[in-house]
Amino acid sequence: MKLIPRLVLTATLTLSFATVNAKHASAAIINYAFTVDSPVTKGNGFFSFDDSTFSNEDNPVATIKSLSFQFDGNSTVYTEKDDTKYPEFPLVTTLLTGQSLALDYLFNDKSNPSSSISYEIIGNDFTIFSRTSPDAEPISGKVSYTQIPESTPLVGTLFACSLGWMMKRKVTSMKKVRF
Repeated sequence: MKLIPRLVLTATLTLSFATVNAKHASAAIINYAFTVDSPVTKGNGFFSFDDSTFSNEDNPVATIKSLSFQFDGNSTVYTEKDDTKYPEFPLVTTLLTGQSLALDYLFNDKSNPSSSISYEIIGNDFTIFSRTSPDAEPISGKVSYTQIPESTPLVGTLFACSLGWMMKRKVTSMKKVRF
């Protein structure tokens, strides 16, 4: 009878690790969160893209499907349609390391339409600059990215762990009944 609990534990762990380390076999919508931090302002946003649309170039790019960005303390929401070169932009690109992704997004200040201020995100760099004053000093900041995990592997892991826990309780209660 000691074999059954070990088999259940082994199966549970195998399923857990298989769902956590699953690779995408086909195209999928990939979701990222990003944070902007500069001396003047901070903000948070999300974007998604279809990884099957990456170009076949040395530095592959894909068009963003949806984007939402908001500066902290400001009710204005910027979307992919606010990019000055929409619909060709914004883009997601792989960084030179090829291991991570980054945005290419240029948008104007829409909370104050009379302003000549523009914002640009290129990779890990964030810049605030004036479109009309070439002598104005641009303000630089940083952008950080975090991939948002898909819910399917998380649900699979939860299911496998729950199944293992229930089977262990059943085997333990069977042992108590026998003795």
